[in-house]
Amino acid sequence: MDWLLAIFLRRFIRHGSLEITTASGRTYTFGDGTGQTVAIRFIGANTQRRVLFNPELRLGEAYMDGTLVVDRGSIADVLAILMRQEHIAPPRWALPWRLGRSLFKYLQQFNPRSRSRRNVAHHYDLDGRLYKLFLDADQQYSCAYFETADQSLDDAQLAKRRHLAAKLLVQPGANVLDIGCGWGGLALYLAEITGAHVTGITLSQEQYARAQQRAIERGRAQDAVFRLEDYRDVAGSFDRVVSVGMFEHVGVVHYDTFFRKCANIVSDDGVFVLHTIGRSGTPSVTNPWIAKYIFPGGYIPALSEVLPAIQRARLVVTDVEILQLHYAETLKAWRERFLAHREDAERLYDARFVRMWEFYLAASEMAFRESDMVVFQIQMAKRKGVVPQTRDYIAGEEARLRTAEQAHMPQLRLAGE
Repeated sequence: MDWLLAIFLRRFIRHGSLEITTASGRTYTFGDGTGQTVAIRFIGANTQRRVLFNPELRLGEAYMDGTLVVDRGSIADVLAILMRQEHIAPPRWALPWRLGRSLFKYLQQFNPRSRSRRNVAHHYDLDGRLYKLFLDADQQYSCAYFETADQSLDDAQLAKRRHLAAKLLVQPGANVLDIGCGWGGLALYLAEITGAHVTGITLSQEQYARAQQRAIERGRAQDAVFRLEDYRDVAGSFDRVVSVGMFEHVGVVHYDTFFRKCANIVSDDGVFVLHTIGRSGTPSVTNPWIAKYIFPGGYIPALSEVLPAIQRARLVVTDVEILQLHYAETLKAWRERFLAHREDAERLYDARFVRMWEFYLAASEMAFRESDMVVFQIQMAKRKGVVPQTRDYIAGEEARLRTAEQAHMPQLRLAGE
């Protein structure tokens, strides 16, 4: 089996330097020798065989189980080398796995209400103390907006909220819906800084309880209202609609339902801003390890899959912004913070869980750094002329909001207490 592994990796790894010690004790080095050498070791011939025949699923499982050991560097370094390689056709023995994932793509993303609740609970209803180990003070669990290379995570997450608020053009007293509100940070920001009345909806029991508690603690229970509700069940009309980091869980088979619902509830002069992970390339399938262990039912769309559904809902796209490396930097900060609290995470769960999350954060970071993962911010309306004709207004709104934040800075900084 060693010779088969060596043949494939010599063909695949053309850049960097990766040293692999097989289960039988043989050591091979792959790549062009550039950069720091990263070394890994297989424990057990069965692990080696499983990774070879289905690497997209089994590599992460082997690291979780401790049967793939990184002797030099980190798992993030290993994944950086693997994802940096030029695309080549997968080996013939891996084709059945890929074919199966393609065939069942739409079934895997079929997310009726009950399944959506289970999928959300799988990830977001984990112990709240886990997220506090690595998120910013406001517990923003989505891509930050780094205005400068040396900006802190907390400041970049505040900049993200400000950037979204600027695109929403929220006026005092506006009625705003936040679809997938997380722990309530954006909703509270909009209520405090813009004077809007915000309704946040989520399917996570943990997020709902914490968001409600934060609104009460900050005296905003009347301005920021949170509900356990599926987006398909929302009634009423809203001046502004925003959704951050939720669309990835909708599923491509439900895109028409999602955008038609948003078109129905946003007012005729309203604005809808969608912030979602996306692909800069062509449509694909969800990584099987991510689907099994991290985000069941999730899918990262290409623009070519999103825009037709927006058009069918008769929404007008007024702006599209692509955030290229912002999420890579966000995930790097999360990974470093998480590993700094590794022992705390192990006390909450166990060592295998910690390795799983380390792999998740590292793989996600490298996907944004080395592959076609980006973030889309798509602004929509029901008609033309609702937002200004040039993008200058965004910077102007951000400046105005930055001034307004000064009066609320203590609350903003202690949002995740």
